[in-house]
Amino acid sequence: MVNAPTLLGVVLLARHGDRLEFFQDPFTYDPTQTFLTPLGSVQEQQLGTFLRNTYLNPASPSFIQGISTDVVDLEQINVRADAGGEGAVILTSVQGLLQGLYPPTTDNNITIANGTTVVAPLGGYQAIPVESVEPDEDISLEGFTSCPNFDNHISRFYASERFQNEANIARPFLEKLQPFIGNRSINFTDMFNIFDFVNVQLAHNATFLAELPPTFGAQAYAFANFHENGVFTSGKPGGIGNVAIRTVLPSIISSLNRIANASDPLKLALSEISYKPFISLFNVTEATFADPDIAGIVDYAAAVALELHAPAAGTNEPFVKLRFKNGTSVASFRDLTIFGEPSVPLFDFVSQLAPIAINTTQQWCTACNQTTLRGCAVFN
Repeated sequence: MVNAPTLLGVVLLARHGDRLEFFQDPFTYDPTQTFLTPLGSVQEQQLGTFLRNTYLNPASPSFIQGISTDVVDLEQINVRADAGGEGAVILTSVQGLLQGLYPPTTDNNITIANGTTVVAPLGGYQAIPVESVEPDEDISLEGFTSCPNFDNHISRFYASERFQNEANIARPFLEKLQPFIGNRSINFTDMFNIFDFVNVQLAHNATFLAELPPTFGAQAYAFANFHENGVFTSGKPGGIGNVAIRTVLPSIISSLNRIANASDPLKLALSEISYKPFISLFNVTEATFADPDIAGIVDYAAAVALELHAPAAGTNEPFVKLRFKNGTSVASFRDLTIFGEPSVPLFDFVSQLAPIAINTTQQWCTACNQTTLRGCAVFN
């Protein structure tokens, strides 16, 4: 006998797909514009198809109870996307994911007064509204830019003995890499930009792929992981290094609470983001304690699922599970621990994380010591 599904709903965080080269100021993380590639759109659609098979398939053990499986019920889904400094990469990525999650179907039709049945364009394409989260109007999905206290945190990390020791270890490798990256800086503070150039060239430049020594891509990735994990974490959950997820937490908590409310139709909440909040999330939930390999830059089209399950036998509190899929090269989710446990009651999840959440622009202005930009001037 197969047990009935217990999944009430899911909150998803998804990274955008493959894009062209991208530069970030290593001291402020102010970004330049870049563009999604057709490969990136395919990766996102593949992720959407995986999520459909996982959560919208009645035969799946992770089927969400009561969710509309073929034609989307717009009251059951909420989608947001970061429309920040990478240009439209994240915003356009989510469209590919949604095409995989709810693909075209001829069931998406209407019969009009004269008896004619009209199918939506493109074989029943399903247009799902996406909230475009503009950083200058909403700090929630990109809380780490224009944040002076975060910039100070970065500078302290770069000045730390730990960073300097890793820079010394990386120096011989970076000197060997220099001929392959032209006149770009090989200063260890630029390690993300070095890795990103290598990563993009390996995907899109056949000559570079043929000439780069076979271990150099993995070495660049490992050093970049150290770099970014140091930038986007703090020793204390409420530290400013975790600001990338602290501004996202209110929407996560709100969505889980809505899913837990039987009178609320929400079943699936999706936020399309960059890689930074993943690093901070894994840190504040202590997921990296048991799985240190996840501390770093997640792959394109990676996804985190915060699943809300019905109360276990003998309890009355729904519980949260944390799952992770690191890009399209990985076939399935892996379960992660939350605060050292395989799952936690929703009440405990909220109790642990709500105190560090940044809920409003005014709270963000105070946490960042920002007085003029991103709407902070009105609070002075």
